[in-house]
Amino acid sequence: MQTQKLNLFIVDDNKSAGEELANYLRGKFGNRLKITTFTDGKSCLEEVESDTHIVILACSPEDKNGLLILKSIKAANPATEVVMLAEREDIVMAIESFKAGAKDLVVKESGSEKKISYIIRRIVMAPIRIIVKELGLSQRLAMFLLTFVTVGIVVWVALSIIKH
Repeated sequence: MQTQKLNLFIVDDNKSAGEELANYLRGKFGNRLKITTFTDGKSCLEEVESDTHIVILACSPEDKNGLLILKSIKAANPATEVVMLAEREDIVMAIESFKAGAKDLVVKESGSEKKISYIIRRIVMAPIRIIVKELGLSQRLAMFLLTFVTVGIVVWVALSIIKH
């Protein structure tokens, strides 16, 4: 069975920083991700579709354009996971980002690539995504099956406890 690659977009006005992050992630995830870089949000928005899985969006706290792009991405495809990449810590921007639907926020600093890699790994390895990808089921059916199995395990454990 051919495994579907997840589409990951990196948006950073610093082209070399975006390419550096892309190369790092290619090294970590190999052929599981199809990575595309953009130097501006407008170009990214033109490409966001239903099969856009992850967007890493670099922005600065002074630039409210990043939040507008985040909102536009979520409007185009609510299932897209957006990770904000901030120049520095800013609690107001963090709160606004999460309100707008960001999955996470990472501050650009030493080791931020590892943090982003960890976040992406959690997204890639999400149980429902694995069931959909590997079994070819719809997302709704995968959610139903996962819920059914989880409830079954809980009931089994509860009955085991009651018997003892």
